[in-house]
Amino acid sequence: MNLSGLFGALADPTRRVMIDRLRAGDLSAGELAEPLTISRSAVSQHLKVLEDAGLITRVKSAQKRIVHLNTERLSAASDWLVAAREDWQQRFDNLDQVLAETRPVGDPTEPGENPSTHDSSTQGGGPS
Repeated sequence: MNLSGLFGALADPTRRVMIDRLRAGDLSAGELAEPLTISRSAVSQHLKVLEDAGLITRVKSAQKRIVHLNTERLSAASDWLVAAREDWQQRFDNLDQVLAETRPVGDPTEPGENPSTHDSSTQGGGPS
């Protein structure tokens, strides 16, 4: 599974519009391009990138080329993002635990509070 190609294809806003439109159902290339203000050549290039990434399939039907969204490829991207998010969440949870365990006894700062932001005028160290 080539996630770089998949995310590269999804990086372009025009291609994301195409993907969004295809979520409602198959469209011809012409129908897909209707709301876009780009040339037919540009539409064709965007479709090629999406097809190379495995996000769409194009099928010739009579005189039209029907474009079909391959939702399993979107699921692959989603699965990767969910796994990455869970990994980072676990790392942050571990960091929170380490920080809580290493806070000195009697430390007046609350979790998440920055000691450097305490008002120095109440501590007698600030200019008058």
